[in-house]
Amino acid sequence: MRNILLLSTACLLAATACQDDDSNTVPYNTLDGRPPLVVAHRGASGFLPEHTLEAYQLAIDQGADFIEQDLVLTKDSVLVCRHEPFLSGTTNVADLPQFTSRKTTKSLDGVPVNDWFASDFTLAEIKTMRAKQPMADRPQQYNGLYNIPTFQEVLNLVKAQTIAKRRIIGIYPETKHPTFHQNLGLPLTDKLMQALTAAGLNSRTAPVFVQSFEVGNLRAIRNQYRSTVKLVQLLDAADVDANGTLIMQAPNAQPYDFVVSGDSRTYLDLTTNAGLDFIKTYADGIGPWKPYVQPYRSTDMSLLPATNLISRAHSRGLLVHAYTFRNEPRYLLPAYGNDPINEYKNFYNLGLDGVFTDFTPAALDAKNFIPTKASAKSK
Repeated sequence: MRNILLLSTACLLAATACQDDDSNTVPYNTLDGRPPLVVAHRGASGFLPEHTLEAYQLAIDQGADFIEQDLVLTKDSVLVCRHEPFLSGTTNVADLPQFTSRKTTKSLDGVPVNDWFASDFTLAEIKTMRAKQPMADRPQQYNGLYNIPTFQEVLNLVKAQTIAKRRIIGIYPETKHPTFHQNLGLPLTDKLMQALTAAGLNSRTAPVFVQSFEVGNLRAIRNQYRSTVKLVQLLDAADVDANGTLIMQAPNAQPYDFVVSGDSRTYLDLTTNAGLDFIKTYADGIGPWKPYVQPYRSTDMSLLPATNLISRAHSRGLLVHAYTFRNEPRYLLPAYGNDPINEYKNFYNLGLDGVFTDFTPAALDAKNFIPTKASAKSK
């Protein structure tokens, strides 16, 4: 792993030199003036079943800067990549007769969920399951072909591909429902930090961001674990109303550890100046749902003026990585004319530092629309 880190550092220095030497490039309006990061959301999830080695590999082949892993723990405390602690939406567990009796109800962030939970299965059992595409309007022909990867398998893939591609490939793990795991006696955060340390990735210079919708586990990484790895506080909401105001409604109104501790602050409160000052004490950036940056009316889906969240975050040295960018027309506002490139351009021009996307090629293509100094002077 030491060799991979040396290679990554060399690649990063080379990329920096190339950027600095390009006198025709207009700096991006990002925190550091560099191009926004393209984060493959659950891998190439617009093309293949999410959180599979095949989806991660495709995203790497497509040119993603980072690949994202949602992490949950098995019964035997192994980190696996699934979007939620329950399994029916993204695997074929419901079709496996040997697991019929394992369906159960658990409280997930205060909401009862009746499903099959990763925490009730050993890794060996989960390896008998196969991934499936959770969205009906996306390709279904790959269902049942790919297994569920461990976080270690993803680290191994990234190590091999960083060498093969001769470029930095970052990882962007998310701790899914840390309080839920803690209540089950499963050490989610501890296992993540052990894995990063063993891989030589537990440092500020490593190509890693750790993200969470909860706060306590991020603060623990910074304070109790004394880690300098880059941290991102995710920001959620239930919906937007007719005026474009974000709706704070459980279970999407607050970090669940705030609910448990009696802290009344909502995600919206964390975007105030005081909230951003608080986040700055432990994190390097924020990961807001897109309407925090670009609001719209729920009645006619029309765009409203952009907020100043990015500029206020930047003034505190915080990065802003927004989620989730998707190509399908049902996810695009009318102002974008059914063209996802227009959405990316809007956010890039606002100074966004990174995008979580299901479609890496579109996010990369949109960068080609940034003007050069020469063309800018001619206008």
